[in-house]
Amino acid sequence: MSRSTEGGTVSEARTRLLNTASRIFYAEGIHSVGIDRIVAEARVTRATLYRHFPSKEDLVVAYLSGADQAIRGQVAAARASTASPNDQVRAVAKSITDGIRSEGFRGCAFLNAAAEYSDPAHPIHRTVLAHRQWFLDTVTDLLAQTSESTAEAAGRHFVMLRDGAMAAGCLFDPELISDTFLHGVEGLLKARTIPELNADATDSAARS
Repeated sequence: MSRSTEGGTVSEARTRLLNTASRIFYAEGIHSVGIDRIVAEARVTRATLYRHFPSKEDLVVAYLSGADQAIRGQVAAARASTASPNDQVRAVAKSITDGIRSEGFRGCAFLNAAAEYSDPAHPIHRTVLAHRQWFLDTVTDLLAQTSESTAEAAGRHFVMLRDGAMAAGCLFDPELISDTFLHGVEGLLKARTIPELNADATDSAARS
């Protein structure tokens, strides 16, 4: 049974702390948010916060880990929604635009965090890089299934399109940005079919 603390069980207090910090960090940034505000809004004491998160850095890493898990879940659901490799890529792209169109969208949590923690050796920056490497690897794997041609460049292209859309989506019309991003993904998929079409045409000509 969970040990009780102020306002509920230990697990409940941790959940409130992480949910509160995640909401504020995403909406307002990390450096600008102090521990006192987090404990006040989560309705716990500083001692409870430090029992679960020994430092603010640990709390930020937990926030980003939660964001990472959420995105992994979205990508998994998108991949499971269709058997077609091309449509899986489209479904992942749509999951991104669903976020851009959502209320309270403030860009990419990981790019935002990287802007505040630019030192590559910092644990928070490393957490950002780990998530981005997973996303790049996942997208590259998806694109590899759409064509026999190599997918490394296409994967990087997709991630760059995604980064631009996430950055612009909180500055300009999210509908326009989403449509532009999806159009770019379609262009990327079309470009991957061209080498195969050319190869088919060459083979057909050789057999004539």
